[in-house]
Amino acid sequence: MIYLFNTFIYEPLYNGFTLLSDLLPFFDVGVIVILFTIVVKLFLFPISKKAVRTQAIMKLVEPEIRTIKEKYKDDRQRQALEIMALYKTKNINPFSSILLIIIQLPILIGMYKVFVTGFSPIDTNILYSFVPLPQSIDVYLLGFIDISSKSWIIALCAAVSQYFQIRFSMPVLPPKNDTPSFADDFARNMQIQMKYVLPVVIFFVSYHFAAALALYWTTSNLFTIGQEIVVRRQLAREGLKK
Repeated sequence: MIYLFNTFIYEPLYNGFTLLSDLLPFFDVGVIVILFTIVVKLFLFPISKKAVRTQAIMKLVEPEIRTIKEKYKDDRQRQALEIMALYKTKNINPFSSILLIIIQLPILIGMYKVFVTGFSPIDTNILYSFVPLPQSIDVYLLGFIDISSKSWIIALCAAVSQYFQIRFSMPVLPPKNDTPSFADDFARNMQIQMKYVLPVVIFFVSYHFAAALALYWTTSNLFTIGQEIVVRRQLAREGLKK
């Protein structure tokens, strides 16, 4: 399993990053990390677009779902049937994001390994024969931040971008009512933890690794936000407005 992961995920990513560094020698490694992350995200875009679209539509129909839950709060079975009927009407597959996670997870782990392994020096043992060794490696982002070591600034950027990515994608929960349900309380607590606790965790995790990993995470979050904006505009043109 490790051999398959290294052969089909890690080594292609490492070689792709090294090749991009050689083709763009006038850029530092930080800029290469940003460009490489965008290339990988664009490669995954056809797969992720459907999941992002589903997530955006689910956010748009959240008021209708809340209405159904309130109307059938004493009949859980009818409530579930009505919600599934709504999903069918809106052509929503609530499980579409699971496939995206399954596909993206090995790539995310591979990207993590690439950035943790480091680029100075380049590991020539895993370079393909057609990938030249870069003449030089500049590990200072824009000449200021060494992304091969820890950086609280980049770690903070990762945490802040994670906060806005979650805030942008999650539906707004209604205010608490006099008769809260377990499901509503659970959803509210999960959203609070995702919105406020996860960015803090991301900050401390990012700070304990090379800043390249946090830079990748920041770029990935910003790309995801932009991706959702594009999908929302497409939905608006189709007549599905919030």
